[in-house]
Amino acid sequence: MRQVAIYGKGGIGKSTTTQNLNAGLGEMGKKIMIVGCDPKADSTRLILGGLAQQTVLDTLREEGDDIELDLVLKKGFCGIKCVESGGPEPGVGCAGRGIITSIGLLERLGAYEADLDYVFYDVLGDVVCGGFAMPIREGKAREIYIVCSGEMMALYAANNISKGITKFANTGGVRLGGLICNSRKVDGEAELVEAFAKELGTQMIHFVPRDNMVQRAEINKKTVIDYDPGCPQADVYRELARKIDENDMFVIPKPLKQERLEQILMEHGILDA
Repeated sequence: MRQVAIYGKGGIGKSTTTQNLNAGLGEMGKKIMIVGCDPKADSTRLILGGLAQQTVLDTLREEGDDIELDLVLKKGFCGIKCVESGGPEPGVGCAGRGIITSIGLLERLGAYEADLDYVFYDVLGDVVCGGFAMPIREGKAREIYIVCSGEMMALYAANNISKGITKFANTGGVRLGGLICNSRKVDGEAELVEAFAKELGTQMIHFVPRDNMVQRAEINKKTVIDYDPGCPQADVYRELARKIDENDMFVIPKPLKQERLEQILMEHGILDA
């Protein structure tokens, strides 16, 4: 079983990319569970066709600790199992605790079945502290992929996430599998992300071009592969799925110092000298 965590700057399209990637893996016949680690509980809606998933924390608040697995786990496209951790009541408690509680409950209820090929953790924004670091701190997820773009703040976030991976690399055994560039149509974007990845000691595992088909599929509450399996963007996500399934490049990243990151951005015309 490969346990994979997907991180990235808030709003970068991380959950959309993760769900479309999983649709590709599911189509390949892989057995998958997605654990949504964002209090917004939107990590599985495209796989579930828009179904508002009952979160683990809401279920525990309503039902108590003695619950059945099918209350918090639903199956969607290609039989992909979906769980949403949820968050605390607004203004109360730490959202990161939901991840710790959810993973503990799933383990107790036997959700981590031996026949699973993948467990994906879709983690909130670029937070790699507290509860949000649990998938890598506790050694649950051994593989990390960072969704980014050629935008300055997306690369800053990716660099910070790499610092978190480095911190837990020895104790949790976590490794970076690569950067997924979710394009924002920035000039020279692929070249910039490839240069940044090389500095980190990793790879840009795939470039996802910007395409309105993604938005059309989302409006229809589906992944692209589910909504229009014959379109070119569906093949983009199939290729991403194949690359991740075959990936064997896992590294402890070498985060850049601020000055070097800014230098790369200037070299590629993102920052003015």
